[in-house]
Amino acid sequence: MKEKKKTLLYIGNKLANKGGTPTVIDTLSEQLIADGYVVITASDKKNKAHRLLEMVATFFRVRHRVNAVLIDTYSTKNFYFAILIGSLCRTYNIPYFPILHGGNLPQRIALHPRKSVKYFGGARLNIAPSYYLLKAFEAEGFTNLEYIPNAIEVEKYPFKPRKKVQPNLLWVRSFSEIYNPLLALEVLEQLIHNGHKASLCMVGPEKDGSLAKCKEVAARKSLPVTFTGLLSKESWIELSTESDVFINTTNFDNLPVSIIEAMALGFPIVSTNVGGLPYLIENEVDGFLVPPENAEAMVNAIELLCVDQNISEAMSQAAKLKVENYNWSNIRESWQKVLNF
Repeated sequence: MKEKKKTLLYIGNKLANKGGTPTVIDTLSEQLIADGYVVITASDKKNKAHRLLEMVATFFRVRHRVNAVLIDTYSTKNFYFAILIGSLCRTYNIPYFPILHGGNLPQRIALHPRKSVKYFGGARLNIAPSYYLLKAFEAEGFTNLEYIPNAIEVEKYPFKPRKKVQPNLLWVRSFSEIYNPLLALEVLEQLIHNGHKASLCMVGPEKDGSLAKCKEVAARKSLPVTFTGLLSKESWIELSTESDVFINTTNFDNLPVSIIEAMALGFPIVSTNVGGLPYLIENEVDGFLVPPENAEAMVNAIELLCVDQNISEAMSQAAKLKVENYNWSNIRESWQKVLNF
């Protein structure tokens, strides 16, 4: 007799249909549903207070029929949402699984040691999508850990080997200060100053005023930047064929799905060397890692890709090979094992 799959409550910021960037809750919930699980999600409210209220209300509405709760756990203010839901899970003896996303979570633990011990220590398992956070949590003494990377369906990303690279740059992220989008404009400006016919396409929604700042700088300096706003995954994948190099300018990060997607598409990657990125990108093999807040180092890496076709093509192929490790067909069994309790 076929085993009946569990009913799950998934707590996170499900804002893709409300103008936000798709996050793991959008993809993982659909993947689990396709595998036969019943998945209830909360919340898609844009207002943070309303979102928290719906998360709590949904918990009480379904608590008698869910087998477990998945909680996207970030290092921003949403950290406190996760703490609250975890407390409710412990009160009602419902197993819960924090999914660790925030690249700054180790600092959160340092700031809130008691809350962290209760929340992370009381979880059935903490799911670490990167070895960076796995090692960081092990260093804090947590043992209830499981490594399961973020997954994509690789077959949905048409691979285009970048053999002859021009400094046509693509940046995909929410416009937030922690992702440092202004650095991308500085890189573009230096490339143009160095005599390159460079361009930059920036894809993503406004989050904290950073998009407005970038538009002002681009207009004032007459930089060739295209701001698309939020695009569907299909739209930005189609748009990506016009670019040659994917840049990631963040100051904090864990295991960004946008980088995994870019690798699947065949981009050579130039990224800041922060958080979990050195666990994803092997420097000078499947991408370049440069110090944060260092436009010159990023420019140097981009110029090297442009002058040496062998490097750009080799990185493109190596990235494609690595990303197979993040294909949902390979990750599915890890989730099934975790949820089979």
